[in-house]
Amino acid sequence: VFCRSFQVFAIVVFSCIESEGYINAPTSPQVKCIFNKNDSACHYAVGIGVIAFLACVGFLLLDVYLLFSSSAQERKLAVAADLGFSGLWTFLWFVCFCLLTSQWSRTEDMRGIPKDAAHAAIAFSFFSIATWVSWCTRAF
Repeated sequence: VFCRSFQVFAIVVFSCIESEGYINAPTSPQVKCIFNKNDSACHYAVGIGVIAFLACVGFLLLDVYLLFSSSAQERKLAVAADLGFSGLWTFLWFVCFCLLTSQWSRTEDMRGIPKDAAHAAIAFSFFSIATWVSWCTRAF
C-alpha cells in the first residue's frame, strides 16, 4: 500500500509539471517554468518524481524476489538499502518542497499560469515527505 502511495504522489508531481508546468509568453515561443520562470525548479521536481517512481518499482520487485529467498544476509542488505534510500529520498522531497514553495512565492506575473498544477505539485511533494518518513520509521 505504501509503495502505491509513493508512486501516485510521484506521478502527480512530475505529471503536473510536465503537462502544465511550462508556459510561454504571447510574444515568445520559448517556454519557461511556472515557478518564477526557474527551469531548474521544474527539472528538479520532475527528476525527483521520475526517479522516485522508478525506485518504487525497483523496491517492489526486490520485495517479490525476497519472498522466494531464504538468505538472511540478502534480506538484511535489502532492508538496509531500502532504509538508506528512503532516508535520502525524504530529504530530497523536502528540498523539492522548499524549492517549489520558494519559487512559487516569488512568482510575480500570475496571468496565464495554471495555479492548480503548481499547487498540486507543491502539495504532493509535501505529502511525499510524510509518506517517505513513515516508510523509514516502520523499520524501527
